[in-house]
Order: sequence, then structure tokens, then C-alpha cells
Amino acid sequence: MISLSLALELRDAGVVWHPRTGDQFAILQPEMTGDVFTISDMMIEAHEFSTGTVLGFNGTTEWALDSVAQDDALWLPREDQLRELLRGTFVALQADPSGGFVVLARPPGVDDAVASRDDSAADAYARAVLALVGLALDRPAT
Repeated sequence: MISLSLALELRDAGVVWHPRTGDQFAILQPEMTGDVFTISDMMIEAHEFSTGTVLGFNGTTEWALDSVAQDDALWLPREDQLRELLRGTFVALQADPSGGFVVLARPPGVDDAVASRDDSAADAYARAVLALVGLALDRPAT
């Protein structure tokens, strides 16, 4: 699982979350620090309304949380979801000889792959997504 700080950076960079079964998220409230929730068809379901997506907590009798707006939840994407975000730009995941992992991604129209390094593979994937979003924002519109 990626760090909360990287998850915040992804959200702030404009990475959009479409909640689905199996997704993990945190609620950014002081009393819920460290709690990670998983969407499942039985316990937590994503409900689409005209006003936005609400994550409904079903059968939670031990505490009083019926639902939370998607905007109040922070998606914690898994490695496979981050690879999916990289799409065809993904080149390789490599072990870094000095420790950690390096993700290589090649954006369209760029000759050299961009290398993103971190201590965990998941965080390296997240950094690669952030690098590609940053490159996309720096490019002039065509």
C-alpha cells in the first residue's frame, strides 16, 4: 500500500478515483488516523448520486458511520492500479542495487524512459504516475 503522503500528492495532481470493489481508502480525520477501509459488496459500497459518490458503510454497528462522501476519502491505490494508470508508458520495475525499486515509464513522444525510485515498489509506481502527470502538465497544448 502506498503512503498517505503519496496518495495525497496523486489526488492533488488530479488523479481521479472511480471507487470499485477491492479499493482501499483512508478517511482524513484525526480520530481515524491509521484506519484503512476496503470497498466490498457486503460492507462498504460505492453509491452514485447526482451530487457525487458516497461510500456507504453497511452493517457497522460498532461505530456510528453510515456513509462518507468520496471527497472526504483518500484512495490508496494498489500496485496493479498504479500500473493500470501508467498504461502503455510502463517499461519495467527493477530492483535498485542500493535498495528499493525503480519504475521506468516512457511517455508518448519521449525517447528516454523516466525513472522513479522509492523504497517500496508501490511507492515507486506512485512516483512514476506523478512524474507522468507532471510531464503532461508541462507540455504545451497541441
